[in-house]
Amino acid sequence: MFSFGKDLSANSSYNHLLCLIKFTSCLNSQNQITYTSCMLRFKMSASSAAAFLRFTFWTLLISPAVSLTCSTQKFNKNQVFSTCIDLPYLSSYLHFTYDSPIATLSVAFVATPPKSGCWIAWAINPKTTGMVGSQALVAYKNSTTGVPVVRTYDISSYSSIVPKDLSFAVWDKTAESRSDGSLVIFAKIKVTADLAASGKINQVWQAGPSVGDGGMLVKHEFAAANLQSKGTLDLKNGHTSGSSGGDTTIKKKNIHGILNGVSWGILFPLGAMIARYIRAFESADPAWFYLHMLCQISGYAIGVAGWGTGLKLGTESPGIMYSSHRNIGIALFVLATVQIFALFLRPKKDHKYRFYWNIYHHGVGYAVLVLGILNVLNGFDILNPDRKWKLAYMIIIIALGAISLLLEAITWVVILKRKSGKFNKPYDGYNNGQGGRQNLAT
Repeated sequence: MFSFGKDLSANSSYNHLLCLIKFTSCLNSQNQITYTSCMLRFKMSASSAAAFLRFTFWTLLISPAVSLTCSTQKFNKNQVFSTCIDLPYLSSYLHFTYDSPIATLSVAFVATPPKSGCWIAWAINPKTTGMVGSQALVAYKNSTTGVPVVRTYDISSYSSIVPKDLSFAVWDKTAESRSDGSLVIFAKIKVTADLAASGKINQVWQAGPSVGDGGMLVKHEFAAANLQSKGTLDLKNGHTSGSSGGDTTIKKKNIHGILNGVSWGILFPLGAMIARYIRAFESADPAWFYLHMLCQISGYAIGVAGWGTGLKLGTESPGIMYSSHRNIGIALFVLATVQIFALFLRPKKDHKYRFYWNIYHHGVGYAVLVLGILNVLNGFDILNPDRKWKLAYMIIIIALGAISLLLEAITWVVILKRKSGKFNKPYDGYNNGQGGRQNLAT
């Protein structure tokens, strides 16, 4: 009877609203005759009723979406601020009033923690645009009482983030929990003279995983949204501008990851496979050696470029330190450099020191191989890209491992057959039957 499949046009919505108004006026009529005549004139068809229901349904759907803006947010104590801004990342909002004559900033920062027990933060960085060096207001729910609290943090580095007084005065610090799961930080801040003169401040906002003993904050993720949650707040005009620093940092991290993934994670293992397995075939000599050199030297050159981008990222991110990733990277660079330059000191095959050089060359090579793959996997955990990239790399490594196992078996078959043929070869009267013997070791 009712057709709900048709689209509701603007004209029909308008007509049905008029229809509803007329119907309401009929109901409000106090005169029975007027009411009766009004109702007789008013005949809502089935299609009109269906259209009205559709209009009501869409209105209900739109209402929640409209409410997800700072302009519709209300606070428990009905605090009012002159300006509000929908911040571009982490579903966060900032309400503020700036009293210029006395350089006082009143703020209400609204954000939703990733899950229960997590924290949110809004900060001012007096010097730069990043989190390190910022003066932060952090809110979280007390683990015992469940009541939201606000604490101050002077974030000088990421190594130990514990409560500490700020470099400027702050008072009236409170927090409240909202029905939608979000938390609100309220505070009044004394803006320093230099920032008040410029009328602009560097703001940073975050949401982190958990709070440890003594209020120690567990570091937030370093995903794109987290790195881009910063900008400049214009106190006088009530505008905010984002920072391109997050985009630039992400691009540098991606370049760093790609260079090192290709070099340490693929080219070096491939070069080791060539030296290990292809040289067993006499027809591949000396081609295997040049292919091995090509892979290793190319891998080293690309790896050094990736290592350099890592150093650059480190200098541009004070306080952010991945100790194991950095230490393995330094060890890789040193070992690979020694390995490359050792090629110029390689003794000839019949030299008495060649045996010891082989031990050194193989030992250092396998160390670079293992450390390189481990550091690439560690880099994936730090960069936290889409899951498909780590999966693709794992597929490549598993494929190389499977090929290595197959070639290992084939190589041993070839070597054993070759040795068996030489042992069964009759005495030829030259050099005690050892004239045709070849040394398989490189």
